[in-house]
Amino acid sequence: MQDLINGRCGFVGTDPLYVHYHDTEWGHPTTDDQKLFEFLILESAQAGLSWITILKKRENYKKAFYNFSVEKVAQMSEQDINRLMHFDGIIKNRLKIKYAIQNARCFMEVQKEFGCFYNYIISFFPEKKPIIHHFKSLSQIPTTSLESDKISHDMKKRGFKFFGSTICYSFLQATGFIDDHLEDCLSKKRLSK
Repeated sequence: MQDLINGRCGFVGTDPLYVHYHDTEWGHPTTDDQKLFEFLILESAQAGLSWITILKKRENYKKAFYNFSVEKVAQMSEQDINRLMHFDGIIKNRLKIKYAIQNARCFMEVQKEFGCFYNYIISFFPEKKPIIHHFKSLSQIPTTSLESDKISHDMKKRGFKFFGSTICYSFLQATGFIDDHLEDCLSKKRLSK
């Protein structure tokens, strides 16, 4: 895999949907809890699949999970799980759907304790600031970190599911807690302004 393609991190390739996501969202700092909950749902759904698969189903997830309203998802029942097992356009994995609901309930508990989910996640970072890496090659980008290990371990204790260290690290990259854009990537240059 090339490190850079058309001035972007090479993992993106040329799919317009992935290019747009990379340029406008991936690595951009996110403080909004609804957006953080959306990525929690999507990253958990991605387990074992490619990210482009999830990006292509994102609008369907939005419909299936009430526009990523954590309050509405937390109230979903076994009947909703059965309904979503027949909902076209999402990953029809009963455990992933069940745990999306459980994770919504856990997310709300974290919000109560920390004021918002963002405060909880940033509390694991040195000086409560995002980490900006300066990698030159895709091979330098890790799949886990000390922070993702600690966060996923703590989240597991709080009852979250489908959120191991690798998924957590992807979540942190997606939401800008960790900026892994390569040094010569166009997005790195835009984000550093």
